Amino acid sequence: MKQYLLSIYQPDGDSPPPGVLAEIMRDVRAVDEELRSAGAWVFSGGLHAASTATVVHPRREGMPMTDGPYVEGKEHIGGLTIIKAANLDEALKWGQKIARATTLPIEVRPFQGEPED
Repeated sequence: MKQYLLSIYQPDGDSPPPGVLAEIMRDVRAVDEELRSAGAWVFSGGLHAASTATVVHPRREGMPMTDGPYVEGKEHIGGLTIIKAANLDEALKWGQKIARATTLPIEVRPFQGEPED
């Protein structure tokens, strides 16, 4: 089985109101349990705000570090899930479930160097 990265794109700004966030988290936990029961779950986690990032610059003398995020944008990766799936179609179905649960866009990408490459 190939592994896929499902990136959760979160808009900058405040979190949803507590009642809305509680519903979202309930739905996220349900998808997480479904992933685990199906044997597709590898790893998942949420990230602190993009403002907490530190960027290491490899092409500058001394590899200086600056406050992040690396890219200026209105949304950033807020969390991620790594799954095992037989193919892209299966991975996309999990991406759809996570998108419904989080109410956020999900980017689905395969890892390189897997047996099916």
